[in-house]
Amino acid sequence: MHERLADDDAGAIATSDVPWHVTRLGARAEYRLSPRPPRNGGEAAAAGDEALERFLHLYALNRGVLITPFHNMALVSPAPVEEDVDRHTEVFAAALGEVA
Repeated sequence: MHERLADDDAGAIATSDVPWHVTRLGARAEYRLSPRPPRNGGEAAAAGDEALERFLHLYALNRGVLITPFHNMALVSPAPVEEDVDRHTEVFAAALGEVA
């Protein structure tokens, strides 16, 4: 299910007007505010936007979806249900619409 979450969110990014990407490691999907993965710490720091990251976290939280409040990371439970992934993607896509 964690692959589906990352793939669905990458699809939402691809259909939006934001130049972001999703990085996935195991059950972790992280939304990076740059068009490609950073190659070093300097690029990672330059791609950060504290206000935008806070917006994404609070936007999701206010709609019943919890992502970490630092670097916008979603951790998928070992036993998620399809509806949970659908809801996460729905909220994430709506947030992208607000940003774009």
